[in-house]
Amino acid sequence: MSRQLDIIDKRILDELQINGRLSIVELANRVNLTKTPCSERVKRLEKSGVIEYYRAVLNTDLIEMKQVTIVHITLNQTSDNALEQFNKAVTAIPEIESCMLIAGQFDYVLKVRTRDIVHFREILGECIGKLPGVRQSNSFAVMETVKESQFIQMAPKTR
Repeated sequence: MSRQLDIIDKRILDELQINGRLSIVELANRVNLTKTPCSERVKRLEKSGVIEYYRAVLNTDLIEMKQVTIVHITLNQTSDNALEQFNKAVTAIPEIESCMLIAGQFDYVLKVRTRDIVHFREILGECIGKLPGVRQSNSFAVMETVKESQFIQMAPKTR
């Protein structure tokens, strides 16, 4: 992006993170702009890549994908080639919501979402355990999600 985000850009980003389906008119009202400049700013944010895409957030209870399990993965080796092979293979497993390479006692943290623990066991045995270079995995069933958000606060909160 060629120019810095100003406070209005940040407020637009906050509003769209909360509700990406806001009309331009409603968004303009919320950020105290008229329709045309608001629309131009949104288009600029999209074109510059600050806004990558819009999506629907599904209710995991209603689609019966309630089970979340965190999996720690240790690889046999962490050469560039081994990491690349693992990274490529892990993207092919749709039940893995998140895969993070970390520094610490193990190499990766996976967030896996399945229907139930039986489904998770199938994914662990048939998919995760067969990922290239996996030496060890440790799984932790999530009992309750206290907070989960992809919201990134851009504008200072007003009180």
